[in-house]
Amino acid sequence: MSTSARVYVEIKGKFAHLFFDQPTARNAMTQEMYEQLRTICLALNQNSQIRVVILRGIGGKSFVSGSDIAQFTAFKDGEDGVRYEKLIDHYLSPLQQLSMPTIAVIDGLAVGGGLAIASLCDFRIANPGAKFGVPIARTLGNTLSPSNIAWLVSHLGVAIVKRMLLLAELVSATELHAQGFIYKMGEQEQLEQMALDLAEQLSVLAPITQKASKQMMARVIHHSLPDCSDLIREVYGSSDFKEGVTSFLAGQPAQWRGK
Repeated sequence: MSTSARVYVEIKGKFAHLFFDQPTARNAMTQEMYEQLRTICLALNQNSQIRVVILRGIGGKSFVSGSDIAQFTAFKDGEDGVRYEKLIDHYLSPLQQLSMPTIAVIDGLAVGGGLAIASLCDFRIANPGAKFGVPIARTLGNTLSPSNIAWLVSHLGVAIVKRMLLLAELVSATELHAQGFIYKMGEQEQLEQMALDLAEQLSVLAPITQKASKQMMARVIHHSLPDCSDLIREVYGSSDFKEGVTSFLAGQPAQWRGK
C-alpha cells in the first residue's frame, strides 16, 4: 500500500469536501485511512458552520474499492474477525451520525467498505458506469457485521443484498438509480456540479430538522440488532477465509471447501 494513502478534508465555505486518496489501489481503505475518516467526521460534527459534507474518491476510477486485504494475513482465529467487524463499526459510526446531510459522489467502484461508506451517506450521485457490491463470497470468504447488513438491507432491500452477498454480483448504477439508491446519475465531468447543486438545495433547509430526521432513521434501523458474534467467529476462523486471503493476494481464484 502507498505510504501516501490518506483521507483528507477541504472546507470551502459551508461545504466540507472529504476525499479518499489512494488511487493506485482504487482507494482501498487502510486502517489508518479508517481512523482518519473517523477523526474527520468527529471534528465536522462539532463545526456548526458546515451544512453539507461531500465525499469522493481520488482518481476518477473508484469511490472506495474495499479494505486493505493484507491486514487479514495477521488474523489467527475467529476472535480476530469479531474484533475487526466491531472496529469497522467504530470507525464508520461517526459518518453515520453526522448531523448535516452527506453526499457520496461515485465514479467507478463502490464495493465492500466502499459500499458501506456510500450507503451511510444520505444521497448518492454516480456515473452510469459505477458498480456496487460486496463480492466477498468470491474474493475473501469473510462476512459483514450485523449493523452493516442491517444498513444495506434497509437501503437496498433483501433481494439486492442477497445478490451482492450470495452471488457476489456487482450491481450497476443504472439499476440502483431505478431502485432509488442512486439519487441522480450523470457523466463523470458533470458529477461535481451535480453534487454542488444538491448541496445548495440541502443547505437552505432547517438543519435541526435534518439532524433529527437522519438520526431517528438510524436509530430505527439499528434498533435491537442481534448478537451475531458466533457467525462472524465461524467465518473468520475458517480454513476457507485463510484460503481466500492467500489466494486473493496471490491473484488466484480461491478453492472453497466449506471448512
